[in-house]
Amino acid sequence: MSLPSSYDPGVVAALSALDAAAVRHVFFVACGGSLSIMHPAKFLLDQHAPIPSDVYNAAEFTTRAPRTLNENSLVILCSMTGTTRETKAAADFARAKGARTIGLTVEPQSPLGQAVDHVVSFEAPYTTGVPINARNSNYARIYQLVMGLVALTGGEDLTAELMASLTALQPAIDRAQRHWARLFADYAPRLAKHDVIYTMASGASYGAAYSFAICVLMEMQWINSQAIHANEFFHGPFEVLDRDRAFILLKGLDSTRPLEDRADEFLHRFGSAANIMVLDAATLDLTGIDPRFQGNLAPLIFFDTLWRFAYKVADLRKHTMLEARRYMKKIAY
Repeated sequence: MSLPSSYDPGVVAALSALDAAAVRHVFFVACGGSLSIMHPAKFLLDQHAPIPSDVYNAAEFTTRAPRTLNENSLVILCSMTGTTRETKAAADFARAKGARTIGLTVEPQSPLGQAVDHVVSFEAPYTTGVPINARNSNYARIYQLVMGLVALTGGEDLTAELMASLTALQPAIDRAQRHWARLFADYAPRLAKHDVIYTMASGASYGAAYSFAICVLMEMQWINSQAIHANEFFHGPFEVLDRDRAFILLKGLDSTRPLEDRADEFLHRFGSAANIMVLDAATLDLTGIDPRFQGNLAPLIFFDTLWRFAYKVADLRKHTMLEARRYMKKIAY
């Protein structure tokens, strides 16, 4: 089969060189914010193919050394700069086991780009400050890899529908920014007062909650946080809930939405709406995004809109988002 001409050339090259029929296991491997995109990628693969897969932190991938990693494995790695040493080491480890490797990075000539069999580049506005079209993001690239693999292994070919949906994604994000502008203006002063903010989601959206908790609230705002799975909330974490506790709940559009609905009801039953910001993808205009992919693309809308919300919180806290970091990219660790 041939992939749509709108597919990223790097993705096409990587998939064309792959013996897809031989793939028996997929490993999604990264650290930090790059790890967060692996959760929705696995969710997408689980939806459309019987191929088993796992998500690993890069350092644990090499130290755990899963026995299923072999020449019939595909390892997809991501590092924004391509300099994350644990992810580069994971690529070396995977290749030594005979696995095929694909690396996603902004810098194809980076250590990760040099370590993998095939490199796929993407664009990232958060470190460059240059606006991009969301269809060129790391989410968009990894979704192309997943749905391309599904089609190449005999699953339903939805690659054209995916690309049409990715083309419609940036306009949907822009509409979401306008739609939630008043909500953000209302909640930024409220949440800026808190030193602990929990984020919650499930399914494809869990990665967005995870990224916002560890990479934005903790790393860039020094606000204590934890990403809580919407069902795991009921197995311990709900005991912290009271009317003073702050939560951000992401309600997506995939099959796990009932879990988020249940969490929403409980939060508002025992917490205070003044401290609970709910982003509900069901309220958005997703024109042009195929209904089969709306649940998968909602996380990127959450990620992009929450990033801008974080700047509002930072301004109120008089905290500089990126430059104020004490350790990241500044010392040896």
